[in-house]
Amino acid sequence: MLTSKQRAFLRSIASEEDTILMIGKGGMSSQITKQADDALTARELIKGKVLETADISPLEAAQQLSLETNCEVVQVIGSKFVLFRRNEKEPKIELPKAKKKRL
Repeated sequence: MLTSKQRAFLRSIASEEDTILMIGKGGMSSQITKQADDALTARELIKGKVLETADISPLEAAQQLSLETNCEVVQVIGSKFVLFRRNEKEPKIELPKAKKKRL
């Protein structure tokens, strides 16, 4: 689970990233899921877009991909969404540390 600071950090990185995942009139398919999974493994952070012709909303697409690829939804704005999944073998993005809760 990402903290708000970690989400803000990832959003700042994502603002400069290119959109690499497009969901169109074909909707969600196993090919889209595989493409997202491969991209998350290689990059850790990806940006996607749901085109107007799609029969699914950006939030629904992000949530479905999150479940199928075991990643976190960082942000959904307009027709775009950002997903993050840490690569345990070769991490590329160093997240800010989460503060420990006091009891």
